[in-house]
Amino acid sequence: MEAEGPRDAPEKEEDSEESRQQDLEGEKSDISKDPETEKPNEFSTGGKEESEKESSEGTILGDNLSQPDLADREKFDISKDPETELDTQKPNVSATEGEMEVPENESSDKKKPRKGSDQAEVEKFDSSKDYAGEQDAEKILETSGEEESKSSPSDRPSGEGEVPPIPEGQTERVEKPVEGAESDISSAQEDEEEEEETEKSPEPEKKPEKLERKISETFFYNYEDLCSQPFVTSDSGIPINLLTLVHSFGYDCTKSANLQLLDSQTLLCVAGNQLVLLDLKTKYQTYLRSSSGGGIGVITVHPSKQYFAVGEKGWKPNIIIYEYPSLKPYRVLRGGTEEAYAFADFNHYGTLLASVGSSPDYMLTIWDWKQEKIVLRSKAFSQDVYKVTFSPENEEQLTTSGAGHIKFWKMVHTFTGLKLQGALGRFGKTAVTDIVGYMELPDGKVISGSEWGNLLLWEGGLIKVELCRTGHRPCHNGPVNQLILDEGELVTVGGDGYIRVWDFETIDAADSVDDTGLLEMEHMNELLVGKNVNLSSIMKIHDLGQPIWYAQDSNGAIWKLDLSFSNVTHDPECLFTFHSGKIEAMGVSPVTYLMATTALDHSVRIYDFIGNCQLTEIKFKQGGTALAWAPRVVNPKGGLIAVGFEDGVVRIIEIYDPRGLAIVAGRTNVGNAEMRLKQAFKPHTAAVTALAYERNGEVLATGSKDKTVFFFAVEDKYEPIGYICVPGPVQALQWSPPSHAESMLLVLCENGFALQVPAPIIGEQDTVSTYEMKDLPTQYFHFCSIKSRIKREEEIERREKKKQEEEKARLEWIKKQQDMGLEIEEEPEAEPKKEEPLPPIYIPQEPSPIVCGFYSAPGKFWLSLSGYDSGYLYHCAFSPIQQQISPESRQDEPFEVIPMENTDDNPIQRISFCTSKLLMFCGMKDGAVRVYPLQDKDLSADMMNGYWSFNMHDNDYGQIQAIYSSYDDRFLVTCGADSNIFSFNILSPEDIQRELKAKVPSPRRDLEKEKTAEDIEDPSAYSIENAKQKKEYDQIMKAAEDKKNKKRQELIILRHEFHHLLQRNMELPKHMQLHREEFEMDHRIREEMDRQTAQRIQLVQKELAWDQEKHRIGLQKLQSRFRDTLEFDTVVVHAIGSSHQISTYRLLAISERYYKARKQSQTGKRRTSKLGKEAEQRRESQKEISQAARVSEEEMEAEKLKKRPQLQGAIGRFGENRLEQIRKIMEKADRAKAKIMQRRKEWDELYKSKPSDNYENPKDVQDIKEAQENMGDFKLKTATNYKIPEHMRMNAEKKKMQLRSLEVAVHEKKLTMNKWIISLRDLKVAIIEEIVCLVQELKSIQSALDASEQLPIPPIPQLHPEETPEKKFQYDNNILLKFKQEQENKQRLSEQVEDNASFAVFGGKFLHAPSLKEIDSTSRASSVRSMRMVSSVTPVQPKVFEIEKAEPTELELEILKREKIRNIYLQETLIKRINELVVTFDAELHLLRHQKLKLDTQMKCADLRHITWFEELLLLKHFEKHEDTLQERVNNLSNEVEEMQWKLDNYLSQMEDKKYEIAKLQEREKALYATFQASLGENNKFASFLTKVLKKKIKRVKKKDVEGDRDEEEESDEESDEESSLESDEEDSGSDDEVFDDSVCPKNCDEALFENTLQLREKRLDIEEALVEEKKVFDNLKKEYDALAKKVKVVEASLDTAEGELEAFQREKQQRLNELHVVVPLKLHQVEYVVNGELPADLSQALVFTNQSLEYLQQRIMVLQHEKLDQRELYKQARQQHKQLIRDRREIEIRIERLEENCNQLMLMKFGRVVDLEALQTLSVNTNLEELKMKMMEKEHIQAQELKKWEEKIFELRQRLMLLMKENTSKLQQLNSFCIEKQGLEMKLDALHNNLGAEFQGPRKAEIQERERLITLVQLQAQEAEVLKEEITLLSRKDGRIFPPPQPPPDTKILN
Repeated sequence: MEAEGPRDAPEKEEDSEESRQQDLEGEKSDISKDPETEKPNEFSTGGKEESEKESSEGTILGDNLSQPDLADREKFDISKDPETELDTQKPNVSATEGEMEVPENESSDKKKPRKGSDQAEVEKFDSSKDYAGEQDAEKILETSGEEESKSSPSDRPSGEGEVPPIPEGQTERVEKPVEGAESDISSAQEDEEEEEETEKSPEPEKKPEKLERKISETFFYNYEDLCSQPFVTSDSGIPINLLTLVHSFGYDCTKSANLQLLDSQTLLCVAGNQLVLLDLKTKYQTYLRSSSGGGIGVITVHPSKQYFAVGEKGWKPNIIIYEYPSLKPYRVLRGGTEEAYAFADFNHYGTLLASVGSSPDYMLTIWDWKQEKIVLRSKAFSQDVYKVTFSPENEEQLTTSGAGHIKFWKMVHTFTGLKLQGALGRFGKTAVTDIVGYMELPDGKVISGSEWGNLLLWEGGLIKVELCRTGHRPCHNGPVNQLILDEGELVTVGGDGYIRVWDFETIDAADSVDDTGLLEMEHMNELLVGKNVNLSSIMKIHDLGQPIWYAQDSNGAIWKLDLSFSNVTHDPECLFTFHSGKIEAMGVSPVTYLMATTALDHSVRIYDFIGNCQLTEIKFKQGGTALAWAPRVVNPKGGLIAVGFEDGVVRIIEIYDPRGLAIVAGRTNVGNAEMRLKQAFKPHTAAVTALAYERNGEVLATGSKDKTVFFFAVEDKYEPIGYICVPGPVQALQWSPPSHAESMLLVLCENGFALQVPAPIIGEQDTVSTYEMKDLPTQYFHFCSIKSRIKREEEIERREKKKQEEEKARLEWIKKQQDMGLEIEEEPEAEPKKEEPLPPIYIPQEPSPIVCGFYSAPGKFWLSLSGYDSGYLYHCAFSPIQQQISPESRQDEPFEVIPMENTDDNPIQRISFCTSKLLMFCGMKDGAVRVYPLQDKDLSADMMNGYWSFNMHDNDYGQIQAIYSSYDDRFLVTCGADSNIFSFNILSPEDIQRELKAKVPSPRRDLEKEKTAEDIEDPSAYSIENAKQKKEYDQIMKAAEDKKNKKRQELIILRHEFHHLLQRNMELPKHMQLHREEFEMDHRIREEMDRQTAQRIQLVQKELAWDQEKHRIGLQKLQSRFRDTLEFDTVVVHAIGSSHQISTYRLLAISERYYKARKQSQTGKRRTSKLGKEAEQRRESQKEISQAARVSEEEMEAEKLKKRPQLQGAIGRFGENRLEQIRKIMEKADRAKAKIMQRRKEWDELYKSKPSDNYENPKDVQDIKEAQENMGDFKLKTATNYKIPEHMRMNAEKKKMQLRSLEVAVHEKKLTMNKWIISLRDLKVAIIEEIVCLVQELKSIQSALDASEQLPIPPIPQLHPEETPEKKFQYDNNILLKFKQEQENKQRLSEQVEDNASFAVFGGKFLHAPSLKEIDSTSRASSVRSMRMVSSVTPVQPKVFEIEKAEPTELELEILKREKIRNIYLQETLIKRINELVVTFDAELHLLRHQKLKLDTQMKCADLRHITWFEELLLLKHFEKHEDTLQERVNNLSNEVEEMQWKLDNYLSQMEDKKYEIAKLQEREKALYATFQASLGENNKFASFLTKVLKKKIKRVKKKDVEGDRDEEEESDEESDEESSLESDEEDSGSDDEVFDDSVCPKNCDEALFENTLQLREKRLDIEEALVEEKKVFDNLKKEYDALAKKVKVVEASLDTAEGELEAFQREKQQRLNELHVVVPLKLHQVEYVVNGELPADLSQALVFTNQSLEYLQQRIMVLQHEKLDQRELYKQARQQHKQLIRDRREIEIRIERLEENCNQLMLMKFGRVVDLEALQTLSVNTNLEELKMKMMEKEHIQAQELKKWEEKIFELRQRLMLLMKENTSKLQQLNSFCIEKQGLEMKLDALHNNLGAEFQGPRKAEIQERERLITLVQLQAQEAEVLKEEITLLSRKDGRIFPPPQPPPDTKILN
């Protein structure tokens, strides 16, 4: 491909015109619309339902009955795909709608599809497809000729959107039968075809045949037929190659994925409508134009780098696949979206392509791109979709992301075919975010970024976990724009300029740990690309086997990165820099081929547009908004530009060639051009929008959004002239051309105003108080919209023309009829048709903004507007009539308009002319460049009919910001809002000579000697007018302050006079003095003044309260930050008599956490020391518990024996003798048992103390362990077999504790030294005070001596300021007031400097202000002079009385001589004392200084050790994770071993307990037989029978615990006895044949003995059952013990393995620690490594060893030799003792045998046999029987006592009954007396009734109530009497029960 633009191809104009006509026909015959009704068809894919509804399930395009698998996609039958269906009957159909070209010689009878029987199959096929209708070739043929004639070339530029057909030779044809006819024609179209075929005869039906065609692998399209071409108005004569693209200088860095790699040296990016291929070596650019002319939406590269895809923009855009490196169009994919492609991606193998569209359809499409087929499609989402990718592991899975969503797609096989199903990701508790970057993981999970910088891990459509850094810090400080899985590591690219690498395994296994859903982790590596970098994407490619990354920076750069993260990693390299975002302004040099641009990215750049390179750039604090290149009259060399910025600053920048400067040493990298700030000034307070130089170069005008236009006089330094205010924000400034008589400035405002002002005359403006020019004559024009009126007039003209044509046609028809001789009947006049109303007159409320304009004649100008009034050029003029009207109320209309074609929605943004004014260049809003050729300099409608147009910049956001031609009209340059800059050749490139070259202006003379101009960096700096106003304000304030000072001086004079009067008053005699109050004229004046002063003070305090609190808190914070943490400041103590000094350590207070950590470590050590003991204690406690259990059982038995039931003496006299006898027998037996048990206990303790056979002395074991650890050969840490002792193993925590302890120790040492130095400073203060006193005394003594006898007074030492640094922070009110005064002076001087500078910046003269250092020095000198104190002490002169002089006597002379000698002695003594003090202090200081020097060396060693330990800590932290894992494994295994060992010990103790229980049961069995033998007595004839009964084996049924009554228990016992008797085995111990009955006692046998034998048998059976149970438990314990012992062995083996791994790891860690360098300061005498009497040159083999350790090793040799001798002697003594013990043991065993024989002989002599003495001693009465008897007697005694208690209770109740009867009797008597009293009262009442009147006749109510009450009371008492009687009756019975007395009714009231 060539780098130039479109080529001239006149021979192909006809073909292109035909293809364009076919293209238009194809568009109009879209199957989605009915050609007759223009309504959507039912098979349309762009219908309303699908555009409104988000589809999560797509539909396969093709045969829905037999859909092949994706794996067999190469076997797809193209004949079954309606997108690529071919019909052999269509002659030469254009491939615009996806059809293939077929031969023309086929029969015409197959042009239309079959009908009839095949219609069902057609409908079935149509129902399964979505978008096939757009590409059916049938609809192209249906287009009528009228529609073809309607298509106009003005609708679309020539050549845009054309796709040539595929030649016949490039396809493969395979004929195969098809069962049914296949057609994509709707029912409406079929009806039309039937109507058209009604006149034709039906043809016989034939079975259709379908052709399967595959595009050949070698087929390519023609690039010239495919690419877009410029639009040229037909018959205009304008050459199509009017402009040719030369170079692209910009880069759209904000476009997504706009950086692709084709190979290691070729970058691919999009620049507007161009595709740029950049060679990194040669910097050569190759261009590919878009095919549609609507722009390029997306680019992507095939995995093989052999192809790349370009997704375009426009109506029905295509995706074009290019082959690399030939750059031939390989495939064209059609019908994937409506307007633009947003993203595209190939799958891993490159066989499929996924694309997603932008608004409005957001269509996701999967292509079989080699066959140009759509495989699947579905709507992706209802909002913007940023990205779509295939899963690298599973090609049937896709992911899309975008605004507030992420979606996961799968290709699913259903019964209808292959479907595309999508699942929307749900954010849950996480905030919804836009997702730009994501990555599919191999296991199906997806990890994505977020707007706030964290990573989101998706699984199953939900957020599994949100990843962040430690401390909940985000992974990136901004959005995560890209995620890449590279070589097992996850790489994230952030907008903060960082690239971070994360551990993939940690992320893949991540899971939420709490409710927050956050998981903290740290990155492995990171790379900061640079400051102010916003990375959007990175791409990787291999160059010579090494990976190289290229990064796209959204802030305008392309970076080359090295992400190897090794020691040789290269720093990020910035390959190219560009403008970021919209380019605001551009200017072209008037003398050479240079252009300057500026943008909001704070940069100004210079380009050579003939050398195609950027020369230089300069950056500022704010972004640029306007730019103008100074004309030749201003700078003949063309090296000056004026740039306006967004903060209102205008900077004059000088451009020069640095190679022309004088050579300066040290200057390197001299480029071709440099820029230098010449001057900076700030005329505006808002962004500068326009700059314009006057035609004579004398005035510079600047316009701004602050509605002002400022004028400057153009000189060497730009001086302000003044400014005017305008009605709106300034849009453009235009000076009148030289052809006009007067120099006028045209000011265009955004809000529709235009102004004309003359150039101000320099020097005539009054700028004393302000720069505003109010008297400058101004003409206004307020644009009033006339577009609606123009449209109305055009509509009227169109209607009139239509009527004339109709009338003309009617007359022609009449004429034809008359010529044919036909009569014409006069038709009645038809009613006039109702015409549609004309368009209304519309004027927008807000005026349309003015975009650009230019002068046409004096007072006349052309305007281009946007908004409603776009589409025309308006010719306007300033009217002199309405100048008296205010500008806002004006309504001015243009007097001429020129319509501009296709600009209603695409206004002209910029207009410029070539030098000859024969070409007008227009920059459009859609990024297109238009060129209008002009025959005359005046514009007219006829001249504007023909134009040349070509879309260069982006059609959506690439509006042209500036368009200029070069100074010689050879080149044209444009810049747009899409960051792109293009340069063009005007006319053919053959006219350009190769020797053209841009010339950079040479520098001015002595440029390098000039100082750089002072820049204005503060955005809030004063503008020129504000500075002027500030100066005026300051002058007014200064005058007011001067007036105040004058008044103050007058007040001071009056105050001095008043003080003089007061002094004179004081000098008068006391009786003549006036009182102080008499000086006051009126005391009320002072009171009022005091009151006002107090109020003002309170007011000031209130006003300053907030500031005071603020400063107080600020001071407190400063103190807490810098002073409170400082424990000791640097105090330097100087010696008095020498220059020596000593300083304290500046010591920060150590935090409490160090001490806490130290204590915790100590407590941790104690805990670890205790942990080892816990296991032993647990084992011992277990043994002690078991032994205690045994002892407790024995003690309980002893207590039971002791606590026999002791009967009380209350039993009576019966059985007392028996009890006494039993008690004595039992006591004797108890004593014998207690003695036996005591003896057993002693034996047990003795056997317990006996050591086992493998017993070892613990002390010996510890000594052996220490010897094994510490003795032997001294291994170095570098040895391979060095084993690290347990206590010397180091980890990060221990090392931290070491560091903390070291810091604490250093702190304590320094603290102690500081205290000593401070005490020395205090000593110096005390010495100085003492010396001051001594000097005063010395001066008083020397006053009495002659001058010749006076010795020099020693100087008084002074404290240096650095000896008392704390005084710096001590202040009082005087110091604060003085400080305030100094600050005010400094501020006043600085303000004067600023004022002078603000005005001197324009005059070039700056006043020199005194520096702050000078001010500070002067103020400090004055303060020192004011604070200087006189240190000399004036001696007190004694009063000398004047007497007559007389000769002194001898006595007086002697006295004077003695006094003189005394004074001389005192003088010498005091001086000696002062010198002693000085010498003593200096000696103390020297001594302490020597100690501090030693301490300094120690501190340096401590610092070195601290560094070494810190390095070790870093290394240990690196090993900490693995070590913790190994240590944790060892700890777990050791804990498991301990736990198992504890269980083993527990099992052993339980087994010992069971053995003891079994032995105890066996002893009980022996005791039972002994008891039985004792009960038989001697010579019992039933002994054998009873023995058989006792030993008889009986099968017993286990007793069940059943709760119930005694009767039920007895019945159950009887039944169990019967069952046991029936089931018993009658076996004899002596003879099996003998049968006996053990249920009946034999005759003459003692029944008690028989019963006792049965009871003993039951006990024996119980003992045997318990014995069997215990043995069973013992066996189970034994089995568990054996199994656990085996498991312990396995775990111990694992523990040994883990300990081995840990030891190996410790050795490796030690080796790494040994690699660290340790600094050990040594003196020369400490080096004992000498070779041949000299120090070797290489000390690497030397060993650093402490003297103490060496001496210890040397002494250890002697100690070991002596210890060896001692051990040999000890061994001999132990051997002899061992022999003696063996002999003693043999003698004792012989003695024991003799004693046993003697004992047996004695038992035979006494008992006749050997008996058990223990059983014999414990033999006593039948305790059970005696116990039962005693219990019976006790029960009888208890029953008797209870009976006695009941009798006493009955007696008490009888007494109570008697008392109640007496009480009842008294109550009856009382009742009787009440009845008698009642009777008497009734009689009295009767008498009263007889005497009273009629009103008192009859009973009274109160009497009735009283009577009822008494009756109730009597009844109640009667009831009580009855109750008492019943109670007496009940109590008289033995088993009677007492009921509570009846209660009276609750409402009954008993009155006393």
